[in-house]
Amino acid sequence: MNILNFTESENDGSLTVAPGKLPALANVPHPFPYQGSKRALAHAVLRFLPSDTGALVEPFAGSAAISIASRYAHMTSQVVMCDINEPLMAMWQRIIDDPTGLADEYEAMWNESLDDPKGFFLKKRLEFNETLNPAILLYLLNRIVKGAVRYAKNGAFNQSADNRRLGAKPVTVRDRLARTSKVMQGTTVHSGSYESLLIEASEVDVVYMDPPYQGVTNVADHRYMAGLARDDFERALRKANANGVSYIVSYDAVRPDNKYGEALSADLELTHLHLLAGRSAQSTLSGGTEVTVESLYLSPALVQRLGSVKSLVA
Repeated sequence: MNILNFTESENDGSLTVAPGKLPALANVPHPFPYQGSKRALAHAVLRFLPSDTGALVEPFAGSAAISIASRYAHMTSQVVMCDINEPLMAMWQRIIDDPTGLADEYEAMWNESLDDPKGFFLKKRLEFNETLNPAILLYLLNRIVKGAVRYAKNGAFNQSADNRRLGAKPVTVRDRLARTSKVMQGTTVHSGSYESLLIEASEVDVVYMDPPYQGVTNVADHRYMAGLARDDFERALRKANANGVSYIVSYDAVRPDNKYGEALSADLELTHLHLLAGRSAQSTLSGGTEVTVESLYLSPALVQRLGSVKSLVA
């Protein structure tokens, strides 16, 4: 489980990590495209799950890449997923409970779209914003460019379709849903705020958080249904520290022109890693080749359980 190129910064004490791939994550399933998914980071994040981990709690679930990976690699027996995005969590519940029925609905929409893909997408986007039907959300996610979800200020889904493509073929989606459902059986799914799940986690749980980043929540082009004030988030982290909660936070990418946002406060006493995460999805969309370096923070309680972060690369 060695992590390669583990170096310490002289400026801020952060550690730069270039994780190798975990063989246990070969062919891990993913049910839908979703920009910002932490699929690549799972190879690093899973290394920081103690052997006695109870539940993996993911309060900003999104595509739930870390939860899926932890179950697929048999590193956790329980997963608790939550997100403020209710239709997304409703879709996750369908994936777990009824992958066949959800795949049938997707196939019906995909076939119906063939005569007029552009018009059909616009009709379904409007219908989704009126009904919040999770099956329609699955169709939209498969039609938009690179799964790059966008919301208007009023919370309406407003991303355009990639009109060069029809979305994943029904047989592909059916396989993705079936495989993911099998891995995620027994998962608890919630919709709502992250705070209680974080602060009230048990001492054997590990909470993984990928909250809205500072640089993309207070702009016209919203990637999240709701933003997250840094001060409020840090207050919740302090309460979690006081309760001895083990947690991991992905928070803001490091950029060549400094950082996307301010680092989490030093008084939280978090272990700060700079994680080389591969090519930036946003840069790829813009025709660039910029490599993403993400900030990963480990809580004091988690570091104490691990013994030493550096020991993981000894």
